[in-house]
Amino acid sequence: MDYKASRRRGFRSSRRKMGFKLPNIFVFSTILKVLFFGLVGLVVLIPLLFLWYSHDLPTPGKLVVSKYKDATRIYDRKGKLLFSVYQEENRTYVKLDQIPKQLQEATISIEDKDFYKNKGFSPLAYLRVVKNALLGRGLAGASTISQQLVKNVLLDGKRTPARKIKELILSIQVNQRYSKDEILEMYLNNIPYGGSAIGVEAASETYFGKKAKELDLAQSAFLAGLPQSPSVYSPFSGNKYYIDRTESVLKRMFDDEKITKDERDEALSEIKKYSFKRENTSGIKAPHFVMYVKELLAQQFGEQMVGVGGLQVTTSLDYDLQEKAEKIVKEEVDKLKAYKATNGAAVVSDPKTGEILAMVGSKDYFDEKNEGNFNVTTSNTRQPGSSMKPIMYATALEKGYTASTMIMDVKTEFPTDDPTAPIYTPVNYDGKFNGLVQLRFALGNSLNIPAVKMLARVGIGPVMKKAYEMGIENWQPTSKNQANVGLSLVLGGRETSLLNEVTAYGVFANKGVRQDPVSILKVTDNKGKTVYERKKTEGKKVLSEEVAFLISHILLDNNARSLAFGPSSWLNIPGRTVAVKTGTTDEKRDNWTFGYTPSYVVGVWVGNNDNTPMNAAIASGITGASPIWNKIMTLVLKHTPEESFAKPDNVVALQVDSFAGGLPHGGQSTRSEYFIKGTEPTFESPIYKSKDGKNYYVFKEDDPVSTDGQNRWQKGIDEWIKQFHKDEEVYNPPDELKNEHKDGDNPTATPAVQGAETTPTLTPTP
Repeated sequence: MDYKASRRRGFRSSRRKMGFKLPNIFVFSTILKVLFFGLVGLVVLIPLLFLWYSHDLPTPGKLVVSKYKDATRIYDRKGKLLFSVYQEENRTYVKLDQIPKQLQEATISIEDKDFYKNKGFSPLAYLRVVKNALLGRGLAGASTISQQLVKNVLLDGKRTPARKIKELILSIQVNQRYSKDEILEMYLNNIPYGGSAIGVEAASETYFGKKAKELDLAQSAFLAGLPQSPSVYSPFSGNKYYIDRTESVLKRMFDDEKITKDERDEALSEIKKYSFKRENTSGIKAPHFVMYVKELLAQQFGEQMVGVGGLQVTTSLDYDLQEKAEKIVKEEVDKLKAYKATNGAAVVSDPKTGEILAMVGSKDYFDEKNEGNFNVTTSNTRQPGSSMKPIMYATALEKGYTASTMIMDVKTEFPTDDPTAPIYTPVNYDGKFNGLVQLRFALGNSLNIPAVKMLARVGIGPVMKKAYEMGIENWQPTSKNQANVGLSLVLGGRETSLLNEVTAYGVFANKGVRQDPVSILKVTDNKGKTVYERKKTEGKKVLSEEVAFLISHILLDNNARSLAFGPSSWLNIPGRTVAVKTGTTDEKRDNWTFGYTPSYVVGVWVGNNDNTPMNAAIASGITGASPIWNKIMTLVLKHTPEESFAKPDNVVALQVDSFAGGLPHGGQSTRSEYFIKGTEPTFESPIYKSKDGKNYYVFKEDDPVSTDGQNRWQKGIDEWIKQFHKDEEVYNPPDELKNEHKDGDNPTATPAVQGAETTPTLTPTP
């Protein structure tokens, strides 16, 4: 054997001993061939694609002329015109030397940092496009200033691979034909800035009532931030996202060394305080809804197509219902002056489809003094109070708890892992304690202490997950989201929106199936061609039909809520079967009512846009949101047949002990209760004990959350007995009876059906 062969053989042997396998040379050869021919294919294909898409391209010389002239019209579901979007362009061409240098720099910093260096496109950005497409994120990205100019003036707004290729070709041609200053000038004169404002001159007049050359830094930064999404960042859209966007522009300018830190901070302070001119919305119907739809259209078709592209949009709105709902909200909120409540909002939807039938974003869209154009229904800034309790109890029912599960409503302390934080001691709405209650009545009467205890048993994480699945978008149970969430979550300790809650209540109404909000049914272009049509979907099953029925039955049970609301509150619709839940935050900043039938969900909010507290006398079921809800729901159901919630076959009725929830005990009163098969009680409640011919109640409750080894839940029970039942023998059994009552007999212990999670870290917000 020659020396070289021996070396190779020895090398392979040593590799095998080390656990390595030599790759097959054939595999390498195949891979190299595939890569080579693939590269050759790309080299051939790309020029062919460019040639193919180049044959019918518009000429770059048309850049100075806008092609759009048709108004987009938005209609309700019956064809009634709600708004004709900007019937004429507002556009005045100005030379680059009449546009402030800071506006030019702000635009370049936020839109295309390498504008003066690139050839009209960014190779790295196109790699991001490919990545996004492969990940199913659409064809977003890769838009230089040149490409945005081409897209808005020479091409349509459709997001297709063909349009992207045409956009690239034209951008290269534009950069060969025009100087960078000419391109920037055309861009600043052709880009949409929201509404009818095309170009910076019209935008300056629309938002600031002045010529573009008179703009200061703050105003320039604001305008530079608009083109990315004018419908979102416009100060007339019903939110204040423009502040964060302006801040981003100023930060980029500072990073690019175009402004100083003091200039950045001063400009941001100025834009926060600025009072914008009112947008011209004369003749608009359902303004909050129309602006909401405009934003959705812009996301799908682009800003300029929506502004003057001739789209004909059929929406889900029933304007006859909308008009009456607006009137009800305004009239009822006007009655609340003594309660220091100045605003209200409402949403009506169809839970079977998710279609929004009415959206009242505030008492008066045109009330500038109180920011009436702010759309409360879509803002994730309001605390839901007790209106989220049904989701927590639904989670508990899925884990095996039942509507007759007993919970002790007594003063209870909930410590945290933070020794410096105060111990959390929730109180009920009326400040009273009710002792032993069953889950049906704890939810029906919206008792706080039982709700916090049940949340502690089922876990914060599972409840947030269930809420997120049901439509509460900002309750996604990530570690970041849960970082500052404690047991007060179930009492409204985390913000949400009215529209999100309507979606979640729609799950209960729709047998556990979630349908996301729908506002657009059909869109045609200016030639009558359908470019979008809503397809009805089966929705997503996020809750069992049995649990949805049980929660609905509890919420429609007037007897189950009479302790807190009385027998004749605004929560009753005479002659109708309606499930309903209220919510009020501790400091009376938000007041809610949500109610539903199998075909309609109505959600109402009352409060103040500036989040100031209302009068403490405002009371759920009596004042605030509930009268508005009652009148809108009555209106919705007026000409519809009576509907009831269908009982699933897997739900059975059983007589239980009215007091303690187990099987009937002795001659005590009983009541009928619904159970999911397999969860119904099979024995009398273990609280009943006897000794020497005497009967006693033995209450025992385990504490799953204390961090110091104390059973604070049992301590609360013992103190409640001493305070309220010290002299009643039945509540004070002999010690041997207390000791023989084992944890396994505990009627409020974690059920064995599925188990339950506890929450290791608690940071309650009182």
